[in-house]
Amino acid sequence: MRIGLITDTHLPSLTRSLDELGSSVGDAMRGVDLILHAGDVTSPRVLDWCEQFAPVLVAEGNNDLFMDPRMSAVQFLDVEGFRVGMAHELRPESRPIQQLFASALGGEQVDILIGGDTHVERLEYREGVLLVNSGSPILPHHLSTRLGTIGILEVTPGRVRAEIVHLGHSDGLRNPTKPRHMVIQDRLVVEASLDGKPLSLADFPPPHSHRPSA
Repeated sequence: MRIGLITDTHLPSLTRSLDELGSSVGDAMRGVDLILHAGDVTSPRVLDWCEQFAPVLVAEGNNDLFMDPRMSAVQFLDVEGFRVGMAHELRPESRPIQQLFASALGGEQVDILIGGDTHVERLEYREGVLLVNSGSPILPHHLSTRLGTIGILEVTPGRVRAEIVHLGHSDGLRNPTKPRHMVIQDRLVVEASLDGKPLSLADFPPPHSHRPSA
C-alpha cells in the first residue's frame, strides 16, 4: 500500500488550490492509495483537492474550524500488519515514545506514529516506532508561502519504506527542507539517507519492543 502524507496546508485565503504552487505537490501524490492529512487543513477544499488522487483521512488540527466526515481528533488504521496512529500535535516530538502515545493517542500503542503542527519535516525510528512528520508543502519551517515537503509511506507485510519528499523551489524562494528516507524490514532499519547521503546503519540499533508482537 502506498500512502501519501501531508500536513499543515494552511491554504491562504487568496489561494484557491494547491495547484497554484505548481505541479510538484500533485505529481508527488499521484499513484497513492490513501492520503493521511495530519491537520491544520484550514479549508475543506484542500481535502476535495486531495481526493482527486485517493481517499483522505484527517487528524483535526487546532486551526481546523470546520466539520468534515473525513476528519477526527485522532485516526487509527491497520495497514499490512502495522498499526498506524495519527494526531496533529506531538510536541515536543523528542519526548519518549510512550509519552507521545499518552499525550497524543490516549495511551494507544502503534507501530507508525504520524503528526504535524511544527512545519518541520521529521523521520525517526526509535523504541520500535516509526515517527513521521511530513512538514508542510506550503509553509515549510514557518517561512512565507513556498514549496516544502510531503511524505510517502510504502507498506508491505513486515516492511515499511518512509520518505520525506522535497518538492523543489518556488520562484525566488528557497525550500529550506531536506529530503530523507528510511526502510524498516522486520523491525530493523536496513536503509536510511539524509539529503541524498546514506546514513550509517550503526546509528539504528535493534529496538526494544514497545508492545507485545502481534
